[in-house]
Amino acid sequence: MEVPAVTGTLDRYVAEINRFEVLTAEEEFRLAVRFKKKNDLKAAEKLVVSNLRFVVKIAHEYRNYGIKLSDLVQEGNIGLMHAVKKFDPYRGYRLISYAVWWIRAYIQNYIIKSWSLVKIGTTQAQRKLFFKLSQARRRLQGLSEKRPEFAEIAESLGVRPDEIADMESRMNNRDLSLDASVGEDGDSTHMNYLTYSGEDQETALIRKEEMELVQKHIAGALARLTEKETFIIKNRVMADNPLTLQEIGDRYHITRERARQIEKQALRKLAQAIPYLGKDTKLLPA
Repeated sequence: MEVPAVTGTLDRYVAEINRFEVLTAEEEFRLAVRFKKKNDLKAAEKLVVSNLRFVVKIAHEYRNYGIKLSDLVQEGNIGLMHAVKKFDPYRGYRLISYAVWWIRAYIQNYIIKSWSLVKIGTTQAQRKLFFKLSQARRRLQGLSEKRPEFAEIAESLGVRPDEIADMESRMNNRDLSLDASVGEDGDSTHMNYLTYSGEDQETALIRKEEMELVQKHIAGALARLTEKETFIIKNRVMADNPLTLQEIGDRYHITRERARQIEKQALRKLAQAIPYLGKDTKLLPA
């Protein structure tokens, strides 16, 4: 199926799609039946191109979200094509009446995905609020000529004021590129002003050398432990998924407290065998 792409100016695209005549109800029904029964792609293409002008009209409703109108039109066109695939001509309504839902869904989904890397509309209620908030504020402001309070907007939309405040905060905090320039000279970016809260190089090097020493001598140190102590160190202290004291107690038929005492005793032996074994190493429990 070949659909005109939004290339060049939008005016040029609109002029191009306006060449396609709007179908009568009878023509639309006949083409839709051909596509449904015979999978006639030519019929499907004609159904799509004859309704492209409506996609542009719907896309204009979302032009205030800071996203290129041409991108919204492209997404709406995908929604229209999806609607044509799903359309049942025997239900008695026109294609565009059914397609409007799909066109809006694709456009709205694109806006939300483009708005932020952090999801701002995870539920249907949040998605609805995202698109209704600005509209409700403009309507109330037009009635009173002053900026409406959260409580007024919440009442008009049937939601809680805290939901309005939360969505307002999300919408006002757009993503910011760390590579974006700061100031007029353009020499500095936001990345230059980030502070590093981790270890400095000297501390990291000391920690690395300490761990290498521990790993080098750990085998000899473990040889000084009893079989029970070795098991506890390997399966509780050094394991990625450590056993609980209760699990160790069940294995050796001892109490949980006795297992804790053996663990403590084993760690003391390790510390004596490796004097530089400190609390910063991953061998010791948190």
